[in-house]
Amino acid sequence: QVQLVESGGGLVQAGGSLRLSCAASGRTFSAYAMGWFRQAPGKEREFVAAITYSGGFTDYADSVKGRFTISRDNAKNTVYLQMNSLKPAGTAVYYCNADVRRLNSAWRGGDYWGQGTQVTVSS
Repeated sequence: QVQLVESGGGLVQAGGSLRLSCAASGRTFSAYAMGWFRQAPGKEREFVAAITYSGGFTDYADSVKGRFTISRDNAKNTVYLQMNSLKPAGTAVYYCNADVRRLNSAWRGGDYWGQGTQVTVSS
């Protein structure tokens, strides 16, 4: 069992930066690949970024490549999402996920989700 709590969302102007954090409870955090997803109003939840359990491999949605960076600190049971050069299209609720997996060329969320944190990017 893993419980996830996101923080760091807020209101930012286009071109600005935010750093999201996801704190996990449970001693098995380091065993899970972790991911970030987002859901904009009226749209389906979509993949943003993923990182393997060791942090040795990362992957990103094409829409955020070069602007977002996912990282993790297994000693602190925390995964991060550094978001730079934010765009209004990035306005969404951002969710942390544990046990993310790549299936049929797409990243799928595992069973464990945080409650989400709102990111609003103004133009």
